[in-house]
Amino acid sequence: MKIGKLRHKIIIQEYTATRDSFGAEVQNWTDKASVFASVTPVSGKEYFAAQQWNAEVTTKITMRFITGISPKMRVLFDNRIFEILSVLNFEERNIELNLMCKEVVPDG
Repeated sequence: MKIGKLRHKIIIQEYTATRDSFGAEVQNWTDKASVFASVTPVSGKEYFAAQQWNAEVTTKITMRFITGISPKMRVLFDNRIFEILSVLNFEERNIELNLMCKEVVPDG
């Protein structure tokens, strides 16, 4: 891994559930890690569904290995949100992680 390519600051978040003062469950995204990574678009497609055109971009995020990263988490980068589709431990050496992600477009 070339360290110079890890020039983007990303935040990895996990979904957590807590209780409010009334005892109701409140679900929030909380920061798990802030790391430097390489963010590279891999593929894109456009398709027509539900009476509208949609675009989808698959992005590969490469970072140093840290434990506990899973597809249940998401990545924040440059005011954008990426859903983690898969977590790949490159060559199973616990040195580098490749996160295959899909950008989430907010409603509205």
